[in-house]
Amino acid sequence: MTCSLTRRNALVLGAAAMFAKPALAAAKRPVIVELFTSQGCSSCPPADAYFKALKDQPDVLALSYHVDYWDYLGWRDTLGSPECSQRQYDYAKSRGDRNVYTPQTIINGGKHFVGSQRASVSGGIDAAGSEDAAGWVDMEMTHNKTDVSIIIPAGKPTREATLWLMAFAPFVSTEIKKGENAGRTIDYYNVVRKMVPAGMWHGEAAKIVLPKGSVVPESCKGWVALLQEGNVGRVIGAATGGTRPNA
Repeated sequence: MTCSLTRRNALVLGAAAMFAKPALAAAKRPVIVELFTSQGCSSCPPADAYFKALKDQPDVLALSYHVDYWDYLGWRDTLGSPECSQRQYDYAKSRGDRNVYTPQTIINGGKHFVGSQRASVSGGIDAAGSEDAAGWVDMEMTHNKTDVSIIIPAGKPTREATLWLMAFAPFVSTEIKKGENAGRTIDYYNVVRKMVPAGMWHGEAAKIVLPKGSVVPESCKGWVALLQEGNVGRVIGAATGGTRPNA
């Protein structure tokens, strides 16, 4: 999951006449649900099972990330990566609470919940879905055989934002042979296998063109663009390509 692109070198500013539509003040936007999980965590399978139901909701855009900090318990997570762990740490730093655990669900880049506590997560999704959509950026994404293109309209962000591209495998089934979940076969959904910081956004109309071969591994059939305040803060825009996350 190494990132070969810098945050700035993939950003191509488009002419204002081409991308002049403003960010929509009341656009319908999905609720972004991110689950941080691990094959080596005995508390995670209930959250992984619940995640399947969450990702099937039409108003939810759900992604899962496998951390690697439990690998020392006897099983090296076959989907884990330090980049996923770092994203979770960065969220904790952004919130200022330094709460990092598994299973952890983060909604809209803000509040976090124990991923297996269905009532709490469901309540968080309902609350996020009823929030005012002012400030949401109505991005678009297209792709062809060679490129993935993301169009960001002009807007007035409250702070600098980072554009992330997440490539995900829709389904992975894993037989776990050691560690706390030894002997279990667990199904995982919308597993992020590569994340790329694709550009910084300050409110200008922009078009970002990324080489598909560099940002979308062959195992990934779908990808999601997330626009987040700061580095990994509140999600203010999203777009999908390839296989939809709730397919």
